[in-house]
Amino acid sequence: MEANSSSFKIILGSSSVARRKILSEMGYEFTIMSADIDEKAIRKEKPEELVVALAEAKAEAIISNLQKNHRREEEADPTILIAADTVVIYEGVIREKPAGKEEARQFMKDYSGGHAATLGSVFVTNLKTGFRKGEWDRVEIFFHEIPDEVIDKLVEEGNVLNVAGGLIIEHPLILPYVKKVVGTTDSVMGLPKALTEKLLKEAI
Repeated sequence: MEANSSSFKIILGSSSVARRKILSEMGYEFTIMSADIDEKAIRKEKPEELVVALAEAKAEAIISNLQKNHRREEEADPTILIAADTVVIYEGVIREKPAGKEEARQFMKDYSGGHAATLGSVFVTNLKTGFRKGEWDRVEIFFHEIPDEVIDKLVEEGNVLNVAGGLIIEHPLILPYVKKVVGTTDSVMGLPKALTEKLLKEAI
């Protein structure tokens, strides 16, 4: 069955502008709900397990809110909830959002002339059938040397404080210093299109 937005409703469990943009590009209409979870309380040894566990926790929090508000899905069409999470791996260490400007600056200095990886997860739940499944996608990113003044501008602007590992590759300031991406940009930005499509088809 071909996935299309007329046969089911979609809730995107994220307030991320990038994720909204990617899901819209895929041709889907959706509503947005975000989950307020304590990400630091969820720890896993393997980053692959962590990103899936974080996305699953977001999904559970949203489902719990829906149940509290008695918004049980009684319609004929199923509702699919998509939750996602991203972490950055640098030299084997998991990086989440920077704690502040200094940490964001240090993160970017580390990437300069080096490389990092992103792990993005997608967790899909069919609220009608109870189907739930999460998977992850890994992308390797290699950088040229990034000038200090570019790093300073990015930190002052503040967007890097809101993303995993302070890593933005689609930003006009950083784009010229991205040497190579092994994988897809949409995955780095927070929602791997191919994986999302695959899980959506399995869920309906």
